[in-house]
Amino acid sequence: MSQTIKLALLDDYQKVALKLGDWDRLRRRGVEITVFNEPFRSIDDAAQKLAPFDILQLLRERTAFPRALIEKLPNLRFMVLTGARASSLDDKAAAERGIPISNTPGGGSNASTAELCWALLMSCARDLARAERLMRSGGWHDGIRNMVVLEGKRLGVIGLGRLGSRVAGYARAFGMEVVAWSQNLTEEKARQGGARLVSKDELLATSDFVTIHLVLSDRTRGLIGASDLAKMKKTAMLINTSRGPIVDEAALIAALKAGTIAHAGLDVYDKEPLPAGHPLTRLDNVTLVPHLGYVVEESYRHFYAGTIADIEAWLDGKPINVINPDALKGK
Repeated sequence: MSQTIKLALLDDYQKVALKLGDWDRLRRRGVEITVFNEPFRSIDDAAQKLAPFDILQLLRERTAFPRALIEKLPNLRFMVLTGARASSLDDKAAAERGIPISNTPGGGSNASTAELCWALLMSCARDLARAERLMRSGGWHDGIRNMVVLEGKRLGVIGLGRLGSRVAGYARAFGMEVVAWSQNLTEEKARQGGARLVSKDELLATSDFVTIHLVLSDRTRGLIGASDLAKMKKTAMLINTSRGPIVDEAALIAALKAGTIAHAGLDVYDKEPLPAGHPLTRLDNVTLVPHLGYVVEESYRHFYAGTIADIEAWLDGKPINVINPDALKGK
């Protein structure tokens, strides 16, 4: 390929992409790189801005790529998805157009998300977000609500895979009791993950903290609804660093307003970025962070190195890490 190839790097909100990857490797091969630092307003906005590009790099699920968008991109020939998968990307629609999608698997440790989960949990336990706001406004101890230690408390882990098991290990280090539940969890796997298997209802009713570590799917969408939140202790705190739609957002807002649960710590939302003035931003018993689970330098460097390797392989006519192999049929 001798002509200029146009590559767009999407959703680089922190403006770090060009610093954390060896992009000159692609420039030397005639690849022209454009970075988008802001989210798109709509499908039509994305289609207009991305129409000239041959290659798109999607940063996780920050921009959804449904069929309606893919079909509006006449020059698109190749896509790279950072991470392993994205439920918001229609890989079948891309395959029908002969557009292969390569991912960047093997991101190494899941410590970044587990550590963020624990930071949120500790912040909720001691009401640190409110305390910080008080200090900035001239306050001191007045108004701080949550003042509990973790030692001796029960942590309920919903989803005890690699990530949930790591969080369970943190809990044990803090002297907490750990129970766990998911649809397919067995007693043996729970023991291996450092927890005791209980029913979903028991976990919700008896845990002081509940943390979610599941993949979003048809089975898990809306898994925690109003009736589930009602089973929790009024002193309980809910942490979600997985995906927003696993918890019914309207039910969660209602539960926080009513005091059904004491506090929530959230890294993920139904719509991202969270719109200005969203009801969650007006509640003082929720700690909000902007989907930071994977937002660390180590992850970015892995994503961008993988992106460059995937594009080089595609330029060589031998694409790697392709998640929609039907796109390659007949080529």
